[in-house]
Amino acid sequence: MQARLLLLLLLVEWMLGGSTLRATEDARLETFFREYLEQVFQQQPTTASALGDHRFDAQLEDITPAARARWQKLTRQTLRELPRRIAYRKLSRPAQMDFEILQQELRRQLWLDASFRPFETDPRTYGAYISDSVYRLLTQSTLPAETNLANCIARMRAIPRVIAIARQTLTHPPEAVLETAIRQNRGALTFYETGLFQLAGPTSQRASLEAAAAPIVTALQDYQHFLETELRRRATGNWRIGKRKFARKLELVLDAGWSAEQVVAAAEAELVQVQRDLYVIARQLWSRYFPPQPLPPGNAAGRRETIARVIAAASAEHGPPDRLLADTQATVSRIQTFIRERKILRLPEPDACRVIEMPEFNRGNSVAYLESAPPLDPRAASYYAVSPPPADWDARRVQTYLEEYNTHLLQILTIHEAYPGHYVQLAYANRNPSLIRKILASGVYIEGWAVYTESMMLDQGYGGGDLRLRLMQLKFYLRTVVNALLDYRMHCTTMTDDEAMRLMVEEAFQSEGEARLKIIRAKQSSTQLSTYFVGYLAHQRLRQALQRELGDKFNLARYHEAVLQAGSVPVKYLPELVRAHLAN
Repeated sequence: MQARLLLLLLLVEWMLGGSTLRATEDARLETFFREYLEQVFQQQPTTASALGDHRFDAQLEDITPAARARWQKLTRQTLRELPRRIAYRKLSRPAQMDFEILQQELRRQLWLDASFRPFETDPRTYGAYISDSVYRLLTQSTLPAETNLANCIARMRAIPRVIAIARQTLTHPPEAVLETAIRQNRGALTFYETGLFQLAGPTSQRASLEAAAAPIVTALQDYQHFLETELRRRATGNWRIGKRKFARKLELVLDAGWSAEQVVAAAEAELVQVQRDLYVIARQLWSRYFPPQPLPPGNAAGRRETIARVIAAASAEHGPPDRLLADTQATVSRIQTFIRERKILRLPEPDACRVIEMPEFNRGNSVAYLESAPPLDPRAASYYAVSPPPADWDARRVQTYLEEYNTHLLQILTIHEAYPGHYVQLAYANRNPSLIRKILASGVYIEGWAVYTESMMLDQGYGGGDLRLRLMQLKFYLRTVVNALLDYRMHCTTMTDDEAMRLMVEEAFQSEGEARLKIIRAKQSSTQLSTYFVGYLAHQRLRQALQRELGDKFNLARYHEAVLQAGSVPVKYLPELVRAHLAN
């Protein structure tokens, strides 16, 4: 008996010792990452501000080639030191995942910079320093308003230097990228001429603010001329990145265990299925919109006609352009009420999401986005930004824009961007105890969750079975599927703009205006358009697998919270993390 007791005590001591070793090594990894982050913040103050660390808000980084070489040196040193200073095998399993996430991020940074050289080839890169660096201080910092203004003024004094470096550094950007930069720079001019002062409001620092803004306006006017003349003549860069680069970038950026060919094959199969589902819904709605007319024939052309005409009829149900923001705000409370009543998940309390009109200098690629509260300052607000039609669009283009974002699709978009999509998910992620997961978030997880919530909400009864909502949800999801195809074909084949338009308009039933914007976006990015589809499949397949495994014990709210509490991790880790959480 005494021998057994002694053996048990020795076993407990060994187990506790192993646990202590893991806890110690986990803490060493946390310390290592904090040390790295501190050096990054000192080199790149706007990164610190964007993440919610406000110690460097009065500074703007040195972006000269020599300074950027020091950024790369830090990344290489950190990547080299990580396995030397941290014993991977001594880490707990969650910390091993964090180790891998950090290692992958460092490798990704080095490869992307070497492969694409954004400071030389992408004039949009400078927008983060010219306008975002000041705008964020006025909208997201939780410091006192006058402190934020003082920091803005200090930071603004360095912006003409940034513009000068941009002129010296930019070489041969792709024309499609340059055109967006030209449009965004006009927005930056408007911001420093008027928007800045509207955000600042009444202040004793008004004179200092005006004095700091004046040279920026002059520099931006000169920069606008440079972009529209000299740089436009040199805009000969090829926006296609090619099959080899695309495959490697997709592997590094998505970090989901998918090859480019696997993504395309899955998207092609899904395209057929979603078109079939759309036809089923469109048939049921046909008599609502065209009661005297017979349903078109059931061949391929007739099915396409049925879907297109029903979508067009439902899309005509929209508000005026000056009501887009108000209409978006009106959908929020309805969606929140449904989530609470149906116990979809627990919403963040207090609600810190604000619906705003998208700043002009951020427009050009999408109708809406969610700017989440920074992870190091979670008391800050999140912003669901919605873009009204640009003022220089003609009436026909405005009309197609409003039809694309009609009354029904606007609800799906709000589900995606805010509740229970991006805002809710990122609010959960900001509470995750892992600093690495809070800072190094996976776009595949984030976008996949948002797409998953669109269909999930309707499956649970949102909208009371309104087939128009399901029609628009499927149309919106079809866009996700086609995005992956467009992403690959635009960069890895010789797909033309006309071919891309046919894919989006004829196969995915998008409006011409939306399709044009997507072509521009596809030319300015690569692999990002694939994150939505790959992420959705990961979330959907995990949900289905666990529902089969748990049977009657499956609880939707508990499952959702297990997924969200994992943080914005690469989706390849989700099955292990969610199963571990549900087992507790």
